[in-house]
Amino acid sequence: MEFPVQITFDNLEPSPALETVVREHAAKLERFFDHIMACHVTIDAPHRHQHQGKLYAVRIDLTVPGEKLAVRHAKPEDHAHENPRVAVRDAFDAARRELEDYARRRRLDVKTHEVPLHGRVVRLFAGDGYGFIEMTDGQEVYFHRNSVADGSFDALKVDQEVRLSIAEKESVHGPQATTVTPVGKHHVAG
Repeated sequence: MEFPVQITFDNLEPSPALETVVREHAAKLERFFDHIMACHVTIDAPHRHQHQGKLYAVRIDLTVPGEKLAVRHAKPEDHAHENPRVAVRDAFDAARRELEDYARRRRLDVKTHEVPLHGRVVRLFAGDGYGFIEMTDGQEVYFHRNSVADGSFDALKVDQEVRLSIAEKESVHGPQATTVTPVGKHHVAG
């Protein structure tokens, strides 16, 4: 699907060559989201003192379903932006990132953090360096001294609440915790 691209030149003469560059970059945006409704690009060459180069600023406004994305790309210290093609390229790179973020939000493809599993220590064999945790569903999980965070195995008590991660593969003792973190009034839950 093609979308309309409007190009505005502020403080400089319109350039067919620069228009072509803008349209090429705009067309590439459809690879990242194919429901762009409109694109308005403003290229501005602000007036500068004689001893400074003319640094181009580029603004891109994208209309997408339910939202408008605006990217203003101007780097006063970036002398590469004395070339309008470089300023356009950098602005479209920023627009691509904005569009990718928008597409992820729209797909609900947001990073989620798993809630750690909880359980309580039901059996502890301190001398042998292992124990068992009972999960809320009644399942028991084996853990070893080395899986207890911060080396706090010796501080564990029966009936103490813990957070844990379970290994994908079971041990000879059944499900095994890879990480055990004590929780309670003397431990910080994260």
